[in-house]
Amino acid sequence: MHPALAKGGVAVVTGAASGIGLAAARHLARSGLRLCLADLDDARLEAARALLLEDGALADEVMAVPIDVAEAEELRALADRVAADWGAVNVLMNNAGMQPGSSIFDVEGNWDRILAVNMMGVIRGAQIFAPRMLESGEPGLIINTGSKQGITTPPGDPAYNVSKAGVKVFTEALQHALRNMPGGKVEARLFIPGFVWTPLTAGGRGEKPAGAWTPEEVVEFLFASVERGDFYILCPDNEVDRATDARRILWAAGDIAENRPPLSRWHPEYGELFKDWLKA
Repeated sequence: MHPALAKGGVAVVTGAASGIGLAAARHLARSGLRLCLADLDDARLEAARALLLEDGALADEVMAVPIDVAEAEELRALADRVAADWGAVNVLMNNAGMQPGSSIFDVEGNWDRILAVNMMGVIRGAQIFAPRMLESGEPGLIINTGSKQGITTPPGDPAYNVSKAGVKVFTEALQHALRNMPGGKVEARLFIPGFVWTPLTAGGRGEKPAGAWTPEEVVEFLFASVERGDFYILCPDNEVDRATDARRILWAAGDIAENRPPLSRWHPEYGELFKDWLKA
């Protein structure tokens, strides 16, 4: 077991009121950690806390804190509250995110909000919590939720892609910095879910598509990967296996290395070449 996941430790999960965040919180609570659930929605947040109590967590081991991760002062207040009530944080899961859709010229006017939540919420969360985690001298684990869209950057939702690409680059830099700190016991991991059935991905559908994993399935994969020591936690689903993901990532990197047009996988002159290459 990763030392940061030891029973009695403290975990903070943002975006914890539903989906992956809630599933991760339940997993951590069942492992014996005290949980701080952070999210925007007061009603759903309290319902999430009630669910953890139904699972068997003790009332004084679960707190629910309404927060907008786009606001650095609210993140600092969250860190202060957890420290005052429980002491050092062992696990920070920067998971809060949004995907309302976007366009390249921002006709929706939501780029600033998407970047503030999806990217800066992760960056500021780590910048505020990590120094305290290091100072405590206790084992620590920071899990940042990215996306495959931040790696292969498919057309159609550029603001989301930019935000998740930023999470990838930041988390890589964060882990590099942490591993070079003498005596440091804090690590970072990049969590890259596949197709997961959550309120974020439902898109008005009432039933889970066959290709999607449940939040519980992806969280089990997440923590099994943590135990293996993986940094890039690249999750499959019922539609796409690991080998296909790897090939898509290699092709995307090849656009630069081979000087192809950007997003050549979707380019009319390269689309069939990509399909043939994937099969081969």
